[in-house]
Amino acid sequence: MAQQYPDWIWQNGAIKPWAEATTHVMSHALHYGSSVFEGIRSYATPDGAAIFRLTDHLTRLYHSAKIYDMALPYTRDQLAAACREVVKKNDLSAAYLRPVAWRGLGGFGLSAETPIDVAVAAWPMGPYLGPEALEQGITACVSSWQRFAPNTIPAGAKAGGNYLSGQLIAREARRMGFGEGIALASTGLLSEGAGENIFLVFDGALHTTPASASILTGITRHSLITLAREEGIEVVERDLPREYLYLADEVFMCGTAAEVTPIRAVDGKQIGAGHAGPVTRRIQELYFGLFNGKTHDKWGWLEPV
Repeated sequence: MAQQYPDWIWQNGAIKPWAEATTHVMSHALHYGSSVFEGIRSYATPDGAAIFRLTDHLTRLYHSAKIYDMALPYTRDQLAAACREVVKKNDLSAAYLRPVAWRGLGGFGLSAETPIDVAVAAWPMGPYLGPEALEQGITACVSSWQRFAPNTIPAGAKAGGNYLSGQLIAREARRMGFGEGIALASTGLLSEGAGENIFLVFDGALHTTPASASILTGITRHSLITLAREEGIEVVERDLPREYLYLADEVFMCGTAAEVTPIRAVDGKQIGAGHAGPVTRRIQELYFGLFNGKTHDKWGWLEPV
């Protein structure tokens, strides 16, 4: 199915028609991957449209920009207003938002000084891997591509160039008939999915890889850890070898797009009962309960549009 684009987008301080949001083909970011971005969701809640953890996402955007010496020309309040504006202008409630900043047209060298352009898009989006994935789970494989080693590319920045790694992992998985790929770190231990963090369940406890495993420490990951601990579910951040994927009682991925997606098999080996287990189901209930009113948002994560 062809992508359906919204009518309006915010770019460099103003709402404009989607088709007019252009940049030059010689922009620095197009050649060198010099962009930082966020993926954010807006949900239709009983109290109206709300953006999930908007402030935290924008804080991470500025942190990513700082790592790459990109001085963003707008304040966080201005970008928060832009996010709300594109949701309202496109008459959306449940939506995916993409704030992105990039080095525009200027010098041509790697370290060239260029203007920093900024845009915010929003479009309708359901479950990233399909509604059936949230119920039945997906298959996954351990990729032949590893994540970058420490002190090479900063995994803690959500930068455009980092996602070349994710593309290799995801496209290999699709080519082999799997729903998603899982990467190892340069240590040979588990890292994360192509664009998702990963959790394994052993004896009712959640185990997830640490920041030192070349992961992006996701905001959804943090949300699930917080919800789980509030529920009395033990959470352990630890190094995990590959074979633990096959031995876990349950495995699931998480992220803004993926939300909470069970994994029913890895490398052709069935995980647990071959479908979402009780801990995964409970985590899904707690997470999606934030948006249907069944989980009390005591943290102020839902920010009204």
